[in-house]
Amino acid sequence: MSSQNNALKLMLSDKRTVFTIQSMVMLSGISDGNRLAKMMNYYVKKGEIMNPRRGIYTKPAYNAEELACAIFHPSYISLEYVLKQAGVIFQYDSTITSISYLSRYVEVDGRAYSFRQIKPEIWMDLSGIRQVGNICIATPERAFLDMLYLSDGNCHFDNPHPIKCKEVKALLPSYHSKTLAQTAAKLLNL
Repeated sequence: MSSQNNALKLMLSDKRTVFTIQSMVMLSGISDGNRLAKMMNYYVKKGEIMNPRRGIYTKPAYNAEELACAIFHPSYISLEYVLKQAGVIFQYDSTITSISYLSRYVEVDGRAYSFRQIKPEIWMDLSGIRQVGNICIATPERAFLDMLYLSDGNCHFDNPHPIKCKEVKALLPSYHSKTLAQTAAKLLNL
């Protein structure tokens, strides 16, 4: 079997649905990134895989959260997206919001992805971030603090009750902000 067919079989049989050239190099063992990109582009043209964004390849049915974590790496899903899932905010918005090393708004396949920049010493601290397969996602408490930090406390939470005060207290030192600690204490009655 050719290495080209082998790379595609490995990709299609993997649990992940989103791949970068770097992840395909590791998966396939083909160290020539240019050769691998040509292989992947061949399969895109054949319709076997998709290339929704430069340098990113996906299975035909891919996980949007997984794509969010691959668009800008490193990043993690947080803010409104996580708070909405936790029932802390009620406003519906299908945008997947993430924290990264830069601020960007990206649309891929008709889906919106919003990335907000935060200081590296904050996003590099993995406290309150879960790794679920290929997806890095903040806990509701981390998303709550990210939101407060980025909005300077000028935001609204419809239902702060799902936020666990003990976990917020444990995460606060990562932000190095007395103002944030005071705002969180006021909102959560800490």
